[in-house]
Amino acid sequence: MSESAIPARPRTPLWQKAAPWLITAVCFYLWWLKIIGAAEREHLDVLTYMQSVIAKVSWLPWLALMIPYSLAYLIIDTVVLWRVITWFNAPVRMRDVLPVRASTYILSIVNEQVGKGAIALYMHRRHGIPGWEIGSSMLFIMFCEFYYLISWATLGWFASGDELPKVFGAIPWVAGAAGVFFLAFTEFFHGRFGAGFELRERAIFRAFRMAQRWQYLALIALRAPAMLLAIVVYTAAAQLFGIPVDLRQMLGYLPVIFFGAAVPGPMRAVAITLWVVLFPGYEGQVSIFGFLQHNFFVFFNAAIGLVFLRRAYRELFEVAR
Repeated sequence: MSESAIPARPRTPLWQKAAPWLITAVCFYLWWLKIIGAAEREHLDVLTYMQSVIAKVSWLPWLALMIPYSLAYLIIDTVVLWRVITWFNAPVRMRDVLPVRASTYILSIVNEQVGKGAIALYMHRRHGIPGWEIGSSMLFIMFCEFYYLISWATLGWFASGDELPKVFGAIPWVAGAAGVFFLAFTEFFHGRFGAGFELRERAIFRAFRMAQRWQYLALIALRAPAMLLAIVVYTAAAQLFGIPVDLRQMLGYLPVIFFGAAVPGPMRAVAITLWVVLFPGYEGQVSIFGFLQHNFFVFFNAAIGLVFLRRAYRELFEVAR
């Protein structure tokens, strides 16, 4: 096929480009109002107030928590990716998946879905897996990630729902609706309900046609250590910033905040704003804490990716040649 025959990629609508920036602007405006109010209560200007917060942080113990946590997350994330590929695509080794999983954290600075697209390209060129098949597996992982987060958010709501803002009372209802959708969705791909529908037979849904319900649950269980570890690490790290929180409270807060971190936008603005909302009276502490927790995690994982980038690049293009 000549280049002229390749259909032009449709332009992204302007509203899709603008939406993440608008969300970010609103979040940081709300955050700024909270910070001004906290500084005024201390009879300080905003800069002096934030400097006083930063000066009280125990930085070395914080790094001692965050670096092992980031490394452990990489291992768990790689296990999840490896398991899905071996289920639905090819019997690859986990050590062959690790370089690309780590390297794509660099792309995830911009967008997590871009990173998954890069994984699909790598597995297609490196292991000969058809692009639509590996793309279907990435979609399966994303689908399970939603249920992973809503499951933990529901558990957190039952653990400390009385302490959460009233709007979080919608979580059990969302979880119930998601459960009904899950049953209908899986029935569509395996039962009579979806028989004869062309949509079910499309290549992008291959993993869903192959998956049994226990595999959805197994993937959520494989990710569970990441959340358990995050709850412990975030609780200990918050205390280093002078934020009074225990494990039970963090169980209620963290899954919801992770939902916010998944919203597209620069600097994880929704997640940072949620910290400020959840801890009134500690606006300065949770602002610095939320900003550093989410962005250190993203950029340190990207730094890990740089270690593996050369190997991933070599394997990708040597096989292509």
